[in-house]
Amino acid sequence: MTQSEFFADLLRTRASCRGFRPETVSHEVIDAVLADAQYVPSWCNSQPWHVTACGAEETARLATALYDHVVDAPHASDIAFPAAYEGEYQARRRACGWQLYEAVGIEKGDRAGSAQQMRENFRLFGAPHFLLITTPKALGPYGVLDCGAFVTAVLLGLQARGFGGIAMASIAGFSPFMRDWFDVSEERDVLCGIALGRPDPDHPANQFRTARAPAQEAVSWR
Repeated sequence: MTQSEFFADLLRTRASCRGFRPETVSHEVIDAVLADAQYVPSWCNSQPWHVTACGAEETARLATALYDHVVDAPHASDIAFPAAYEGEYQARRRACGWQLYEAVGIEKGDRAGSAQQMRENFRLFGAPHFLLITTPKALGPYGVLDCGAFVTAVLLGLQARGFGGIAMASIAGFSPFMRDWFDVSEERDVLCGIALGRPDPDHPANQFRTARAPAQEAVSWR
C-alpha cells in the first residue's frame, strides 16, 4: 500500500467511536499520538492547543462527576455553539442522529430514550481515557482553526494504531465545570474533548457509518 493509499484508507475507515472496551491504552501510545499531532500546520506556527490527558482513574472520576453535573446545570460554553443548522447541514446532522438512534434501538418520538443517549456523552461513552483541548482566548477563531487540525491528527493517529476516539464538543457546553475540574486558566477557552480507547466492535452505537457528500459538492474550480 502506498502512502497516499494508506492515508486515504485512514480517512475513510475512521469513525466516531461511541462504545469502548474497558482495557486501557498505555501512556506511551497516547504520548506518541500526541507527539505526531504536534506536526500539523498552525497559523504562524503558533501551536495554540493545550492537552490535559487523563489516565483511566481520572477519566472514570471525571465521567461520574460530569454525568451527575449535567442533570440540572445550565448550558454555558466559552465559544458560541452554531446559531443554526440549515439546509444540507441540518439534513446531515439529522441523518447522523437518526442513524445513531436506530443503531441503539431508539424509535422516533422516544424523547426519553434520545435524552438518555445524549447523556452518554457525559459518561464519555465509557472510554478509559479522555483528553481536554483548550485554546488561547486571544487567538480567537485562528486558534480554534489550528486546534481543529490538531484534533483531526489525534483521531487519525489513534486510527493508525488500532484505537478509536470521538471528538466531543458536548463537554464544552459545560465549560465552567470543565474549567474548575482541570484548573484551566481564564486566558484559555475550553474547546472540546476527545474520548479514546479500544473500540468495542459489538457495541450498537458503533454499528453505523455516516455518509459523505461527493467532493464535487464542496469544490469549485476556476
